[in-house]
Amino acid sequence: MSTPAVAADAKEQFFPLLVYRTGPYAPNGTPWANGKQDYIKMINARDGGINGVKITFEECETGYATDKGVECYERLKGKAASLIDPQATGITFALTDKAPNDKIPLVTMGYGLAASQDGGVFKWNFPLMGSYWTAADILIQHLGKKEGGLDKLKGKKIALVYHDSPFGKEPMPLLEERSKTHGFELLK
Repeated sequence: MSTPAVAADAKEQFFPLLVYRTGPYAPNGTPWANGKQDYIKMINARDGGINGVKITFEECETGYATDKGVECYERLKGKAASLIDPQATGITFALTDKAPNDKIPLVTMGYGLAASQDGGVFKWNFPLMGSYWTAADILIQHLGKKEGGLDKLKGKKIALVYHDSPFGKEPMPLLEERSKTHGFELLK
């Protein structure tokens, strides 16, 4: 984000919008992209921006493809991007090493690199609203509750059916750890 002095004097702040209106996840990406644009327009119209600073944006289509997401990032980062919301785990992985050099925060909401919850290691990743590890942990807690306690998972088999992609594989480290802790067999 920008320094306080720059932010105090700024009349606008630029938010690149990496979107996927095309590709395999377009049914999810299109309404999300529409909602983000509508929200930014509403904040500008209703509130005059954030603390008087108008939000500007430019959309860049990724098709949920990592290479296109990196191209969008490279093209838009030079427009004084305040932050990047990659909108895809693969893109987040690809940008995690770039963000510290470019000093552009990566904001991920419920997706992305789960290990980035360790802010001491990943200083430019800001995972909001949990991660794939959070979701996997909630799943194990639910199964434990359903069985009458986490101790009742011992000897059970729990399967992870996953998409062969970065986001599909993200829950694995947490589930492997929980299988050791609670004694269930993790099937992948």
